[in-house]
Amino acid sequence: MRTDPPAGLLEAFRAYERALGTDDLDALDRLFAPGPDTLRGDPTGLLVGHDSIAAFRGARGGAPARRLVEVHVRTVDDEHALVVAVTELLRGGRGQQTQLWERGPTGWVVVAAHVHTSAAAADTRVWRVLGDPLVAGAAVGPLARRAVAVKDLFAVAGQRVGAGNPEWLADADVEGSHATAVARLLAAGADVRGVARTDELAYSLAGTNAHSGTPPNPRAPGRVPGGSSSGSGAAVALGQADIGLGTDTGGSIRVPASYQGLFGVRTTHGSVATTGLVPLAPTFDTVGWLTRDADLLAEVGDVLLPTGSTGTWSGRLVVSDALLAAAQDDVATRVAAFADAAGATPTDRWDDVDLGAWAEVFRVLQAWEAWRAHGDWVRAHPGALGADVAGRFAVASTVTDAAGRAAGAARESIRDRIVDLVGDDVLVVPATPSVAPRPAPAELDAVRAATLRLTCVAGLGGLPAVVLPARRGTGPGDLPPVGRRAPLPVGVCLVAAPGRDRDLLALARDLAGTG
Repeated sequence: MRTDPPAGLLEAFRAYERALGTDDLDALDRLFAPGPDTLRGDPTGLLVGHDSIAAFRGARGGAPARRLVEVHVRTVDDEHALVVAVTELLRGGRGQQTQLWERGPTGWVVVAAHVHTSAAAADTRVWRVLGDPLVAGAAVGPLARRAVAVKDLFAVAGQRVGAGNPEWLADADVEGSHATAVARLLAAGADVRGVARTDELAYSLAGTNAHSGTPPNPRAPGRVPGGSSSGSGAAVALGQADIGLGTDTGGSIRVPASYQGLFGVRTTHGSVATTGLVPLAPTFDTVGWLTRDADLLAEVGDVLLPTGSTGTWSGRLVVSDALLAAAQDDVATRVAAFADAAGATPTDRWDDVDLGAWAEVFRVLQAWEAWRAHGDWVRAHPGALGADVAGRFAVASTVTDAAGRAAGAARESIRDRIVDLVGDDVLVVPATPSVAPRPAPAELDAVRAATLRLTCVAGLGGLPAVVLPARRGTGPGDLPPVGRRAPLPVGVCLVAAPGRDRDLLALARDLAGTG
């Protein structure tokens, strides 16, 4: 290996640096090798394929300004060379990039790159407030020294609630006491690591925020993390917290769990007190949490859930082709494989269910309650909300009281039907109809509508739901298939009758790693 650069390499490298500094996307695309095998990695994850890398660049809005400090070349042969450069960020700190260049038909191109920059004190896309810890829990307890990321809807004593919006935060008073769920976790020994970002007023399922940005999804780089418990989920997936405390109204625990390969639980409606929590739609709002493993998910349940269960419990898993059909083929196939490996029995009881009609009832009732909860504030703060959430509140403002009450009555009938259909069994369904989408507004709107068709079942029924990844990971030291892309996460959702939360958590422990 030589240290002298091949002809034309340094010129190509300088062109790359100029294009990076001016965010010249066309030039950057030309300087990265075409095709599905090009690699680009950083601490948030690995992108595979030219198209994925180009989509990431197009969405990030440019790289931090920097200057080159050192450049080193190790020539492999006349057609390949490794370039390692040390950079100095104008905002402070240093970075390093390592690139494998290849001489192609049109000149030198990057075939693989890794970028590393100085760690930020806190990723403000994930955290609004961060401590070490922010609030210490009891000295001893079943969750001693477990770090909790608290969704920015829960009251934390000494802090204000921001609800994902800077003007809401500015109007808020400092909380004098903890929300019930936060207090119970602290009493069990857990520490509040910080207050995590949320979508504005929790009225989203994507995880984006027009003010603080989009938390990274380390399991699906360049794709959304899922919301509205997006910051809590990202903190857990990144290893910055053990427990992500959040809420689930239309899927805000289940969606980030599915998109990020986490375990999550939406509790039976009313089973965990919502005292000290900013509401969205009280008929559907529930407390939930996210973890990286099924054991801790259940241990948190031992702290937050009421003891015992209600009703009978067959423990039998069932799967419906009609509900699988509400997901894209790749997701449905993986969930079906999970169900088969878990011994689920096919059922036709859901064949005549109109998910579209149910989702519309959910949407109208949620919108009506959201406007009743926050309409006065929205009117008093024109322009304060990001375009997507502002659009939802604009629609919500048009739902009449008569329409809202009619949706409430329809929901009562649907709930009875759902509880009857679920019965004593455990329903296996896709947690989301697709893998995590890219942050394109048109795509997100379509994904949201499709997602509500699935997530509304537990919401309308007030049912508990546990999400676990549809994958079997390699063990420590095991080598995954070389050159094969890891599939994007897909969540399997287990749904049961009201009050069967602890049974579902125990079942998730048994099934973890299935599929």
